[in-house]
Amino acid sequence: MTMLDFSLFAKGGPIMWVLLLLGLLALMLFAERALYLHRGQIRSTSFISGIKNILAKRRIVEALTVCEETPGPVAAIVKAALLHADDDAETLRYYVQEAGVVELPALERRLGGLAAIAQVAPLVGLLGTVLGMVTTFVEFERDYMTASALSAGMWQALLATAGSLMLAIPTHLAHHFLNGRVRAIVRDMEWAGNEIIRYLLTEYRDNLPTAGGEQSGVDAPASKPTQS
Repeated sequence: MTMLDFSLFAKGGPIMWVLLLLGLLALMLFAERALYLHRGQIRSTSFISGIKNILAKRRIVEALTVCEETPGPVAAIVKAALLHADDDAETLRYYVQEAGVVELPALERRLGGLAAIAQVAPLVGLLGTVLGMVTTFVEFERDYMTASALSAGMWQALLATAGSLMLAIPTHLAHHFLNGRVRAIVRDMEWAGNEIIRYLLTEYRDNLPTAGGEQSGVDAPASKPTQS
């Protein structure tokens, strides 16, 4: 930071330090949430297709292993469905919905803090503006009618307003961006849950082996031909 930049920052008064701390906090929250949501968003279509291919070979344990090794709420929902693949339709849907309810708060965690910073920053700037104007009127009452004496309060008022807007605008955009990522993941969760339920209740159960057939992906030995 150059001397000119620091001098402008200092002219903003103590409110500028408050805005700086809020800005650093917002940056940390955004970075943490962006990385978390990036790890949690997977290619749902490819993932579900892979799970279906594994289940078609009657390897449900392998499918569960893939879900455990895949990060994100989509894999958690599919895992919940696979753990109750043999239950009735109502029970299966219940556990899938329950898994979604458990995963949703983790996606939305700390977004409220980012929204609060975006809303509070302009108020902090307004406080700095009021304090700057108070400083200016105090100088008037003391009969310090010099330009430097009067400009101190005006600098504080203007820089506090500018600083708060420079913080609030990108923080609002960051919150909107992260909300969009959360909505996209929630849509993937809903689609994946409905798709795996449909598959388990139709194709998977329709292709269940009969007694004496293949079990857990292992073909049953062929019966020996009877001797005449």
